[in-house]
Amino acid sequence: MITALMPTYARADLAFDHGEGAWLWSEDGRRFLDFGAGIATSSVGHGNPHLVGAIAAQAAKVMHVSNLYRVSGAEKLAARLVANSFADSVFFCNSGAEANEGLTKMIRRAMNRTGRPEATRIICFEGAFHGRTLAMLSATGNPKYLDGFGPPVEGFDHVPLNNLNAVRDAITPQTAGILVEPLQGEGGIRLADPEFLRGLRAACDEYGILLGMDEVQTGFGRSGKLFMHQVAGVTPDVMSVAKGIGGGFPMGAVLATEAVARHLTAGSHGTTFGGSPLACAAGNAVLDIILAPGFLDEVNDTAARLWAGLQELVAFYPDIFAEARGQGLLVGLKCLVPNADMQAASVAEGLLTVAAGDNVLRLAPPLIVRAAEVDVALEMLAHAATRIRAHLAAAAQ
Repeated sequence: MITALMPTYARADLAFDHGEGAWLWSEDGRRFLDFGAGIATSSVGHGNPHLVGAIAAQAAKVMHVSNLYRVSGAEKLAARLVANSFADSVFFCNSGAEANEGLTKMIRRAMNRTGRPEATRIICFEGAFHGRTLAMLSATGNPKYLDGFGPPVEGFDHVPLNNLNAVRDAITPQTAGILVEPLQGEGGIRLADPEFLRGLRAACDEYGILLGMDEVQTGFGRSGKLFMHQVAGVTPDVMSVAKGIGGGFPMGAVLATEAVARHLTAGSHGTTFGGSPLACAAGNAVLDIILAPGFLDEVNDTAARLWAGLQELVAFYPDIFAEARGQGLLVGLKCLVPNADMQAASVAEGLLTVAAGDNVLRLAPPLIVRAAEVDVALEMLAHAATRIRAHLAAAAQ
């Protein structure tokens, strides 16, 4: 018999009661170091006083009014994002999939309204993940996610990541733009080379098409910059964000230049919940924290410590790990054993991680994680690897 909660996830037998900073406590009283952060979402940690206070204060006033009216918190948050990014305008929504839908619509609409209605196709990349709506499943292109849902939505072409020749070969008069993650999180912590991203920008300029960045996982400080495209020095035309923007409160956004955003006129796109007073209170509180002087410097210091420790783990356990990958506090260990086994062994040590594609164990702690907690996590990973090594040795006898 089916469970009341639809079984769309193979959930671990863990239920959490409360959290503080980078730690979570289960309902049965066990403590876990959270290096998953709700899949790179709990950006400022659990129970952050500033975030909790902002949400509680706003909830006591008004949570939702719809976008039929002005929302002062949304206007404030949009202005702050514009001031701290390439964008001229922002559309708020509820999730990363919605943000990517909005991004795709903006690209198509901009081409249509500038005399190229035939240009509707988007070039995407093998190993990508852009969300679970029908269109974003098609943008993702993974047959596993598409299985059983009928024909893919038309309009998406896929080429290998970091292959600029393949991108250029795929551009046709029907191409409207390119959608790329600067770091593929779900796909296995696969970095888009900075030179490749610069090549994408040049190709878009040459062919008169638009560059879209999916920063749903990498945005809001996770890379060590506010947005990861800043690491490569590449400016997109339009960008999707979500996850860390609300620190755990459901929220997404599309940031765009005026040349793109001006074509999304009144009535052409919409949302009931996006940009609500409550969501924007959370978003403004998160931005208060991330933009505070020295915050991103601490993220980079912590990330450097984590990266050095991961390199040591790879060297000490060459039978368990092939390499470390990533940027900032979105990193991973390419495993030589099933990553699910490594994930389970880590849970047994008290460490929460997230599996990713290409047999990678993903680590995405809250941005407020500190050096001492990084050291604890590395020790837990070492104990987990030792546990697996012992199990393999016993099985070989």
